[in-house]
Amino acid sequence: MSDAQQSFDAHQILDAVLTGAPEASGALVTVRPEVLAQTRSAYDALYRAPQALPASVLHALAAVTADWQGSGVLADWHRTQGASPELTAADPLSSDPALAALRDQVDLLSISPALATLADQQQLTAVGHDSRTVVLISQLVAFESYLQRLVAGLAALHGLDLPSADAPTRTPRSRGRVAAHGGTTPTGRTRPAAFTRDQLQWEPWIEVPAEDELTDEQRDSFASKASVNSVYFRMLSLTPGITRARSELDNAIFLPRDGLPKAERELAAAVTSKVNDCIYCASVHARKAAGFSKREEDVDALLAVALERDGDWIAAQLSPLADGQDDRWSAIIDAAAELSRPRPTLGAPRISDLRELGLSDAEITDLVTAAGFFAWANRLMLSLGDPSLVDSALPVSA
Repeated sequence: MSDAQQSFDAHQILDAVLTGAPEASGALVTVRPEVLAQTRSAYDALYRAPQALPASVLHALAAVTADWQGSGVLADWHRTQGASPELTAADPLSSDPALAALRDQVDLLSISPALATLADQQQLTAVGHDSRTVVLISQLVAFESYLQRLVAGLAALHGLDLPSADAPTRTPRSRGRVAAHGGTTPTGRTRPAAFTRDQLQWEPWIEVPAEDELTDEQRDSFASKASVNSVYFRMLSLTPGITRARSELDNAIFLPRDGLPKAERELAAAVTSKVNDCIYCASVHARKAAGFSKREEDVDALLAVALERDGDWIAAQLSPLADGQDDRWSAIIDAAAELSRPRPTLGAPRISDLRELGLSDAEITDLVTAAGFFAWANRLMLSLGDPSLVDSALPVSA
């Protein structure tokens, strides 16, 4: 490790990402400026702007996410920001059913978002949480999942140790469940049973504002990404400040023509979606990866891999995702997959593999941000609605 690399640690990287603190500014030189700007905007919108829940509750739920996902850096950060000790405690909550329901949902989405169901969402509404709060909780876990992977990826790039956090000792709601592939959605439409490059549609589990009900702020929150006929973005507009930053961050990561080839950024998104078991997101970004690369068979091989999952629906063995791919795509797939584990394991060997294959540190950072962003995107899609086949009158939306 060089002297420059030894002059900062992972905690300072997080501080630099969120506040612009100069101590670890050297760790951020490969991050696109707009990616940093929109990451900070999303953090400010989530924690520093008025929300449906107090900041102490939001920071506590973020610390819970960090504990489950093994991020000592984020766990420490949120506990110093005024996190409620009641919510970060290891024991089950009994005194406040509304807070207990929020923490149960955070436990589930932090570990295995593909296991989220309409019934889980209904448990939130049953104790008094409205649609805005339901979306807010999904945004919080999703954003923190992205932020952890950004910090973990930068730490790996600079050869730094990443402090870990112990997982809570309570049994999460994920235990013993299986993701619902196939069958029908709550509205009777056909849910896809397997990963595909075919176009799918998506339906929310909550009431979504109609086009003529949107405020100017809500319309602006997704104007750079979709039209008002997108039911998905109208739903996300219930948290407009976060959604606006997220929309701009998406563009900052995936639209530039320089850096890592677009096909490989989309490949990283598809890999992350496979690890998280998000059929909808995988369909969109596998289709884009195939289109940009003209390597349809290779993309289909990735989609066809069957990952064995444990009692919390976590895929323990990810190496089959790269089977049959060339050296460069194998290294990209492996790195994106390791970064996408519930507790990321991207380390120096994966970074070395990428560098030996000719990827620059800026290109590796593009890979990190693409995979990290889909830790966010997958958790929203999986926790707020269902994909379905294009076999009904419902417009295709995302």
